[in-house]
Amino acid sequence: MSPSPDDAAPQDAAPDDTASDPASGTSAGEHPLVGVVGGVGPLATVSFLDAVVRLTEAERDQDHVDLVVLQHATIPDRTAHILGASAEDPGPVMAEDARRLERWGAGFVVVPCNTAHHYTAQIAAAVDVPVVSIVGETTAAAVARRPGLRAAAVLATEGTVAAGVYQRALEAAGVRALVPDAAGQAVVTSAIYDGVKAGAAVDLPALLAVAEGLLAQGAEVVLLGCTELSVVAEGAGLLDDPRFVDSLDALARSTITRAGHRLRERRAPDPAAAGR
Repeated sequence: MSPSPDDAAPQDAAPDDTASDPASGTSAGEHPLVGVVGGVGPLATVSFLDAVVRLTEAERDQDHVDLVVLQHATIPDRTAHILGASAEDPGPVMAEDARRLERWGAGFVVVPCNTAHHYTAQIAAAVDVPVVSIVGETTAAAVARRPGLRAAAVLATEGTVAAGVYQRALEAAGVRALVPDAAGQAVVTSAIYDGVKAGAAVDLPALLAVAEGLLAQGAEVVLLGCTELSVVAEGAGLLDDPRFVDSLDALARSTITRAGHRLRERRAPDPAAAGR
């Protein structure tokens, strides 16, 4: 695939190839460089990076994870393509992004976007390094959180729900998947698109009411299967509620351990919040 103009532009500013060279102070074997296909969405990517930093057990800069991040916000909309509302296929674009990250020295690639999981096979086929599944990591985190888990609710974009990626992953783990009805999904969609992606306030009580409704139907945990919802969860303190399993948190934890670094049990305090 020939990269689009916006894809090609950042190549002039590619990171130094020595980033994963042992001579640069980073062992590619013990601490591989992490490639991040970002921008899907932009704020969720920033939140992912924040989670990686604050979940890493570190006493100095050199204890942290080395990452190369491609904040590619103009990747075509994943949900619109899955639902047939757009002919622009984000799959080849993300595949090319993964190739670029591999060329820059990434030892594995992560995509902090659940809807993008629909295109994971296409992305993985484009590179020789592993592509970590956010859906797989979140499902594993849910099962670890509740041994014997029988039913889990999924809050996600319409595209993720329609693609069935969480339903299949949960069913493979012997867990029944519950999703919101049309009215509940509208609330979730509004929180994602009208709220976080638009930089506006989210109707948190309405969103929590959807989650409580699914818990009342038999769900034992609620998977926050959209990284925009992860942004909401961090701000609302939902990460401290054992009923919520956050996909961004699960991916960040996996990224840290796969990169050979030590993991904190809880996130370090946000220094920016300390002075508020």
